[in-house]
Amino acid sequence: MAVRAVRGAVQLERDEAGHMDEQVGALLTAALERNELTPDDLISIWFTATPDLHSDFPAAAARKLGIVDVPLICAQELDIEGAMPRVVRILAHVESDRPRAEIAHVYLGAAGALRKDIAQ
Repeated sequence: MAVRAVRGAVQLERDEAGHMDEQVGALLTAALERNELTPDDLISIWFTATPDLHSDFPAAAARKLGIVDVPLICAQELDIEGAMPRVVRILAHVESDRPRAEIAHVYLGAAGALRKDIAQ
């Protein structure tokens, strides 16, 4: 089984913990479903959040989904002038037999504009 990386992002409408849980949960669920993965296939997940998000850790949403024995880490995205605001990004390392070219990267809603080349 190979190690693959799954990318994704979602833009939040507002900086509220409940909204972050909902949106990050939807992003993680979509990434797992579109790649036919289960939590047992996860190796680790990196989360980044833009500097305007302060309400909660994005990784808390993963824990609420039952992803409890996977290493998770949160970091702050670079503060680049003109960058899309209120964005949470993921980089999930997974075990998968899928070829790299068949990995589905998930960019929900307006975040699809971030990576039109790989957004599904």
